Amino acid sequence: MTPTKITLAATTALVTAGLAGAAAAQEYTIGITQNNVGVDSYQTTYEQAFIEAAEANENVEVVVLDAGGDVARQIAQVEDLIQQEVDAIIIWPTNGEAVIPAVRKASQADIPVIVTNSNIAEPGFDFVASFSGPDNITQGARSAEIMCDRFTELGIQDEAQIVQISGQPGYTTAIERAQGFEDRLPEVCPNVTLMETQPGDWNREKSQQVMEAFLVKYDDIDGVYAGDDNMGVGALNAARAAGRSEDIVFVGATNFAVGYEAMGEGDYWGSIYQSPVDDAEAALQTALDVLNGEDVPFLNYFDTPKITQDNMDEFEKPVF
Repeated sequence: MTPTKITLAATTALVTAGLAGAAAAQEYTIGITQNNVGVDSYQTTYEQAFIEAAEANENVEVVVLDAGGDVARQIAQVEDLIQQEVDAIIIWPTNGEAVIPAVRKASQADIPVIVTNSNIAEPGFDFVASFSGPDNITQGARSAEIMCDRFTELGIQDEAQIVQISGQPGYTTAIERAQGFEDRLPEVCPNVTLMETQPGDWNREKSQQVMEAFLVKYDDIDGVYAGDDNMGVGALNAARAAGRSEDIVFVGATNFAVGYEAMGEGDYWGSIYQSPVDDAEAALQTALDVLNGEDVPFLNYFDTPKITQDNMDEFEKPVF
């Protein structure tokens, strides 16, 4: 299987034109292998933003790959980028554990690896130059605070029962957001009961099916925490169809446009504001900083604030 490769922006013409005007500038070739571009609008927008950021830098050539959610394909893509002798590799891991051997190979080939959006598992940290993305544990914790604050406003903080729809199993972002939520909720609302967690795989339709099963199983659901708004709106759609949405507090993370719209309609309470454009631009810049020998923190986080119906007017509608 040969990975699809996109070398951007009429690469030769772009780079040559740039170097003609700045002969002393360092030219870099950077490869990126993404998780699954077609699975949701966040990843689609991320790829577009990454390409635009690369096109804007006349001294950067990039090879853009998509693993399509397939771990084996992503490992093959990393190995292909190593064979191409790119200057740096950016990886959005399909699975934080499974990609470690491939990342190790890149490190052994003296190619710096930047992990983007979702970190690899800790045993692979020695082979990574930097992680660029959101602090997903903090995101989960902030979502727990949003939910607890809302329950307190409603006076049900000592009796509320909730369910959780998590992301793709084995995926670091899913694990960390669930961990952050589950660790923080008992600290702020110790009497809230988390009845069950099921994966929604970042997919709206699957999350709707998960929520339909929850609604059949549990007569009393006061809140739903979803690992992103795509899944959260899937859960909301199930509750709407069952006539139970008005009785449930929906809280997500990564505020999608559909989540923002549902908040505006009064059906979805809150989320965490995260921009795929910021995410993509930060990944490319982190790679360039590493290649230029700058001092880059290992965990290079960008901020992701809370957004609820109360303060959503302070934020622009997400572009994804």
